[in-house]
This record gives sequence, C-alpha cells and structure tokens, in this order.
Amino acid sequence: MRHCKWIWTLALLASWFPALLNSAQAQSFTALESMQIHANRATSSFLLYRGEGFQKAHLARMESDLQALNATVTGFSGASNELRELHQILQATLREGAGFGYEEDDMPWGWPLQMSKALRDFLTAVRSQQGADFRAELPAKVEYLAVQYLSRAYVGSFEIAREQPDTYLGQDERRLVPSIDEQLAALDAKSNPAVAKLKTRWDFLKVALEDMNSGNNSFNTASGRAFAPIMVDRHARSLSEQWMALAP
Repeated sequence: MRHCKWIWTLALLASWFPALLNSAQAQSFTALESMQIHANRATSSFLLYRGEGFQKAHLARMESDLQALNATVTGFSGASNELRELHQILQATLREGAGFGYEEDDMPWGWPLQMSKALRDFLTAVRSQQGADFRAELPAKVEYLAVQYLSRAYVGSFEIAREQPDTYLGQDERRLVPSIDEQLAALDAKSNPAVAKLKTRWDFLKVALEDMNSGNNSFNTASGRAFAPIMVDRHARSLSEQWMALAP
C-alpha cells in the first residue's frame, strides 16, 4: 500500500513538473521582454526631453521608465553580470545626456552615437539570454522603431546594430514594418476585438514609421512632411501596452 502511494506521488510530481517548468520559462521570457520595452521607452523619453524644450514632465517620465527597467533587471535572478553592467551604463548614459545644457552645442557631437551604443549593447545582452524564443518581440520592435524615429527627428540618425542584420536590433523600418505586419496578420481580429484595435492603431502608426526615410542622409521624411515624434511616441507606447495586455 505504501509502495503504491509512493508511485502515485511520483506520478503526480511528474505531471506537475512540465507546468512548473513552462511557468518559470514564461516568467523569464516576460522579464526579458519587459527589459527591452523599458530600455527603449527610457531612451524615447530622453529624446523627447531634449527635443521638446526640456519639459520636466518628460524628464520625470524618463526617470519612471528607468525605475521600471531597474525593477525588472534587479528582480530577475537570472540576469548575467554583463547584462547588469550594461544596464548601469545605459542608465548613466541617459542621465548624462539629460544633464547637458539647453543649447545644441552643449551636447558633444559624438554623444548620440554613445547613446545608440549603450542601448544596443544592453538590448543585445538581454536577447542573448532570451534563447530561440523570439515570438513576443513585437512590442520591443515597435518601441525600437520609435527610438529610431525620435532620433531622426531630434538628434540625427540612430546607429542600428549593423553587425546583427538578422535581428531587429540591426534593422530599420524597411525590414521591421513588414516583420510587424506579418506578426499582426497572424492574429485573429474577428474573434478578439482587442486585436482589431491593435491592428487599427498599427495601420495608423506605420504610415509615419514608413515615412522615416532611413535610407536617406538628408534627415527629411520620404513624403516631405514634418516629423511627428510626439504622435509616434504616444501611439507606439499605446500599441505595446495593448500587445502586452493580450499576452496569456
């Protein structure tokens, strides 16, 4: 009788183990996904702060984004030493940029490249721990595109990770917009009204993102219209929030 009970207990534990493992994997993935989103958002907030007249609300939002990023990194027990070090570099870089004077010449001409590198290096470290499961990178792609757009609007081009052409970090709107289109097309909008709203917001946002004109060094949009960084920032955040709300 005791032997049967022992076997039953082992069978029960065996049935629980895959669920526990999948839950742990999902939590790790969610944390790594959140790191990418918050890092991009903090960078966008910094760009808005400098580009829109040093408004305190944008600086406060940058600090809020950095706090959210810090909470995610420190709360993730699996974070590598490299990831933690690059997180500190990114934080310090953005705060340094926020501390430059109000005049355009107060920011060293090469500093935007340092900002780009700090963000790229951190995101690369996060993705290195993510493994092969990239299914939920859509919100990170959208936020990364928003950083590129705000950079072109306010400080010049954003230096993507050209050594990583097969990841979103090495891509601009010419590859990322079709990639996001493909991911969204796979979602069923008929049975889920939230998906329909997500697709509607994306259809509106991608018009601006496709107009970014990254292949041209003139820093003009492809259509000749003015950049709309505040609109792009607002809709990118809303879209990524909607997408995260859909996550199981």
